[in-house]
Amino acid sequence: MERGLVEDEIVTEDEINEEAINDDENSGTIARMVVFVGRRDKLIFLFASSFMAASASNFYDDFDLTWGDQRARIRNGGQLLTLSLDNSSGSGFQSKREYLFGRIDMQLKLVSENSAGTVTAYYLSSQGPTHDEIDFEFLGNVSGQPYIVHTNVFTQGKGNREQQFYLWFDPTRNFHTYSIVWNPQNIIFFVDNKPIRVFKNEEATTGVPYPKNQPMRIYSSLWNADDWATQGGLVKTDWSKAPFTAFYRNFNANACVPSSSSSSSCSSMTTSSVLSGAEWQTQGLDAAGRTRLRWVQKYYMVYNYCSDLKRFPQGLPPECTR
Repeated sequence: MERGLVEDEIVTEDEINEEAINDDENSGTIARMVVFVGRRDKLIFLFASSFMAASASNFYDDFDLTWGDQRARIRNGGQLLTLSLDNSSGSGFQSKREYLFGRIDMQLKLVSENSAGTVTAYYLSSQGPTHDEIDFEFLGNVSGQPYIVHTNVFTQGKGNREQQFYLWFDPTRNFHTYSIVWNPQNIIFFVDNKPIRVFKNEEATTGVPYPKNQPMRIYSSLWNADDWATQGGLVKTDWSKAPFTAFYRNFNANACVPSSSSSSSCSSMTTSSVLSGAEWQTQGLDAAGRTRLRWVQKYYMVYNYCSDLKRFPQGLPPECTR
């Protein structure tokens, strides 16, 4: 969508009810925008520079508003994006670029108060019936009840790999950072740099496909899903509270942008110390990271498909048995 089609409206911190932005552990930190182009068996380093987090990206440059008319808005000179939902429509956006491996960070402030029935989705996806997809979905709830973070991984069109979590904070009060690290070895979901889920590439041993050949765009949407999102659909959206609004800022991508001539060439990349910000290429979890992961999964996980024997009476999926 062209810049002129969306009014650039200044929104103050008071208007988005930021009460403690200075407490955000990511405020004021250095972010890096590193973009690579894959061509055959090598990467051509295009651009690497350091910025303050507030200027690491511009939503006008990085994203297209794809649906919802004026319910999707870019504001504050491109530093803030909002999605809204009312009883006529939701809204959404997508990245201009496709990525094949990388680290994607976005700060979100979710729909506040009674968000029951709403879903804020933030995910990577390719296209077609055999698409790959890496999902964050935030399932709203009635006032005072916690959001559920719904995660899923699709490979070659097959999903059904849901893990769900409560959060250890109120995601509607301040901005928090939600990250996806995707490299040839792992997919890691982070919340404020704490790992909550790991999906490993065990294709060679289990036969379970791993997303490695299909470039994916970043998508986000805010939509009504009151047939299932809150307490299995028992709690419906209260349209008297509309419009519902989610806020986005500080997008950052350290990622490979494949060339049109070879969509899979980035899968053979190797780490180079001169490629600043590219630590994600081989990133896994060290001992401290594994400890944090166990803490989250012990105290905040509310559903794990790998434990659902009723759902899989013929046996758990092969990636669950290792």
